[in-house]
Amino acid sequence: MPVFALLLIAVVAEFAVIIAVGEAVGALWTILLLIAVSMAGVALLRRQGTRTLTSFTEALRARRDPSPEMADGMLIGVAAALVLFPGFLTDVAALLLLFPPTRAVVRKRLLTRAAARRGVVRHDVVDGEVVEDDPIIIDAPTIEPRRPADN
Repeated sequence: MPVFALLLIAVVAEFAVIIAVGEAVGALWTILLLIAVSMAGVALLRRQGTRTLTSFTEALRARRDPSPEMADGMLIGVAAALVLFPGFLTDVAALLLLFPPTRAVVRKRLLTRAAARRGVVRHDVVDGEVVEDDPIIIDAPTIEPRRPADN
């Protein structure tokens, strides 16, 4: 499905939800709800953005892979764009991306898909060693140490 069609469906769904909420609670309350949810999103956006930037800096200082923090930063950027777009559906999607447990699920899926596209298989690392499901056992000849010659 083309991106334009998805965008059109999203806009129509957003208007439908705004109209439904407006009919249920009134126009003034609908506007106030839209403003309140956007303000909550902006506050959470600031907090999570600062937290992610701090985590990214710590990852660089500790010389560990910063890709989870980079993915979080990207997802927070997407959430910022969704918060700026007026509507209930986009605000809910933004709040889900700003909430750390749901963002972690999206981040894990995003990093897994990116690694699969690059052809990289991610393994767990324990004490600097790659841990694989099926270790490869190589039968190599044993080399005995030399013993000093008896005189």
